Amino acid sequence: MTLTDRLLELARGEERAVLFTVLEGEHSGAKLLVLLERDELVGDDPLGLAPLAPGLRRNGQLDRPGAAVFAEVFGPPPRLVVVGAVDTAEALCAAAKAVGWRTICVDARAKYATAERMPSADELYAEWPQDAFVHIAPDRNTAVVVLTHDEKFDIPALVAAFGTEAFYIGALGSRRAQSKRRERLIEEGITAEQLERLRGPVGLDIGAETPAETAVSILGEALALRAGRLGGPLREAAGRIHVER
Repeated sequence: MTLTDRLLELARGEERAVLFTVLEGEHSGAKLLVLLERDELVGDDPLGLAPLAPGLRRNGQLDRPGAAVFAEVFGPPPRLVVVGAVDTAEALCAAAKAVGWRTICVDARAKYATAERMPSADELYAEWPQDAFVHIAPDRNTAVVVLTHDEKFDIPALVAAFGTEAFYIGALGSRRAQSKRRERLIEEGITAEQLERLRGPVGLDIGAETPAETAVSILGEALALRAGRLGGPLREAAGRIHVER
């Protein structure tokens, strides 16, 4: 199957892949397609680009010694997994859907995990988080946000999240609540290195008060992390404002 055939196949499905195109340098014009699920390469790889593919989540230009390369990422949209069907959860799911993400809500309380309460959730799981995560299988393209404010849900949800490759793990709560939560997680066997992944208090410092504002704060932080940005004012940022997508 040719490279063009593979690209047409990718456009019709949700298989994860990365297409590298050499823009400048000795191998200008060369293309390499990395099919991640199949561990398959289509094309030549004179620059050793294939190992970079699994860590890429967005389109962008890569600078290699003596060459400029553009990486185009194919695959399903990012996923947001929210634990706790609270008001902020619906606002967060609505915001995530607006930027093209797939949204999932988990709540062991069946009376809360309903389409009426969570109309913006693409998937609903009325299960304990650790059980739901077995089906959801959060990956590098998944953000997990815990909003329950209840230790019996928070702790198992976070322990389960740390066992995945989720690129973003956040938890709502005050600094005092976060400190207590970290102590409980350590008791559950979570390491200091794993705790470094936890965004808590979750979100950017924008003075959020309402559920909608809190959703913007959380989604903004997740978007920034996914893009490799700090989430600060653009006027204080160095480098390009817009990354090629």
